[in-house]
Amino acid sequence: MRTHRVRSLLMGGQACVLYGAAEFSRDTDLALLASADNLLRLSAALDELDARVIAVPPFELGYLERGHAIHFAYGDRPRGRMRIDVMSKMRNVAPFPELWERRTTFTLPDAGETDLLGLPDLVAAKKTQRDKDWPMLRRLVEVNYLTFRDDATASRIDFWLRELRTPSLLMESATRFAASARSLIPSRPLLQHVLNNDLNATESALVDEENLVRSADREYWAPLWAELEALRHGARG
Repeated sequence: MRTHRVRSLLMGGQACVLYGAAEFSRDTDLALLASADNLLRLSAALDELDARVIAVPPFELGYLERGHAIHFAYGDRPRGRMRIDVMSKMRNVAPFPELWERRTTFTLPDAGETDLLGLPDLVAAKKTQRDKDWPMLRRLVEVNYLTFRDDATASRIDFWLRELRTPSLLMESATRFAASARSLIPSRPLLQHVLNNDLNATESALVDEENLVRSADREYWAPLWAELEALRHGARG
């Protein structure tokens, strides 16, 4: 991707590993700038890997612009095939130019610099209907809080109070930063229960909050899944 100057950002399980929330993943998930020139660069990179589309939709700009993921695989089966999944549009996630400006860059041994979704954007991307995303989302914010709670900045405090899902840590952060927590109640009402030190109400509200997000994600994906099903039926026909 770097060799071919593909404008992309690592996300998914491998990004979670780099942020300290361990998750094994054989897939490489990328947020991608949806432009004709960038797709030409991506196509050249995929050709070098001998990667091919393995499912619907086809590798076309229009599908990326509508929010579909496009799936590729490369490598020999005896060693295990590797997948690359690319997306350009995600529910409640900023457009790619904003993601790029907020990106995090890691330097990896023998691999050089790797650009990732910024942590708040990765957390936003993890807010899906999938069961496996919620423990990882919780862990991502936990790790950040435990790593930086003695080096709190305004942006970190805002992130923690908006996104922490671990009741004990949420209560701790709200106690430490009570004025900020009170100011965020209109956008995250469960902080009122947190400030009242009501553990049962906080836990219940966290479940309700998650269920609302899952429901919104199912609604968002319904027309996209319908389009995929039509493509699958067309391919079989």
